[in-house]
Amino acid sequence: MSRIVVGYDGSAYAQAALLWARDEAVRSGAPIEVLHADEWPATAPPMVPLPLLRPDRTVADVIDETLERAVATVRKTHPSVDVTTRAVRGHAAAALIDRSRDARMIVLGGHGHSVVAGLLGSVISAVSAHARCPVVVVRGVPVPGAPVVAGADGSALTMPVLTFAAGQAAARRVPLRVIRAAAEQETPGAPPAVIRDRFRGLTVQVEETLEHPAAALARASAAAQLLVVGSRGHGPVAGLLLGSVSQHVLRHAACTVAVVHRDPPAD
Repeated sequence: MSRIVVGYDGSAYAQAALLWARDEAVRSGAPIEVLHADEWPATAPPMVPLPLLRPDRTVADVIDETLERAVATVRKTHPSVDVTTRAVRGHAAAALIDRSRDARMIVLGGHGHSVVAGLLGSVISAVSAHARCPVVVVRGVPVPGAPVVAGADGSALTMPVLTFAAGQAAARRVPLRVIRAAAEQETPGAPPAVIRDRFRGLTVQVEETLEHPAAALARASAAAQLLVVGSRGHGPVAGLLLGSVSQHVLRHAACTVAVVHRDPPAD
């Protein structure tokens, strides 16, 4: 089974991402990989000899200890979860995007409600736009029983988004709330109908909105435990499932956000 890859630097935000990934591993049975990217010398002050600032052995020991603590955190409460670590040299965004080719999902910690505002080069912004698998940005404290919310606009990404969201809702045993453009008409073969047929027993609530989709989804996130949107990551920015809306909800959603790019990888 493909791995849940957690971007981890030991911060409180990374710790929240690790705990979310642990719970997802328990639900799905998937293994976890905790990935740390050592970005030196990109983060070094200019005009200072690098060897004076960085004793490599000491830094390696610190990274190893950080990753060992992450493993211990998972195994303390769920010793049966398969968790491994990986340390790489290079930019975090590039490393995570590369790992996304084989990952089940990438999990990152969010930084409040301005997670990517004005930071086009940030890890979250880059990974959410260019990863090859779903990217989960963790924030807030999930309310037990709160629904999973998904955005739909009838584009080619609607089915991957709803399939991912329905799987998450079914695993949590909570309703799936689908918010879609009012102009989209549901037919027997439309994605919400297909989802109801595929996930028997899952409560699917479909709501039409005349509100701007970004605003509607951000508002719905206040009463959700997970918000799922889509992003192509390349090309023109338009529509409910493309860059403008996904980046808006990453900035403003009150709950954890999952950005889906294509069909989830097979186990």
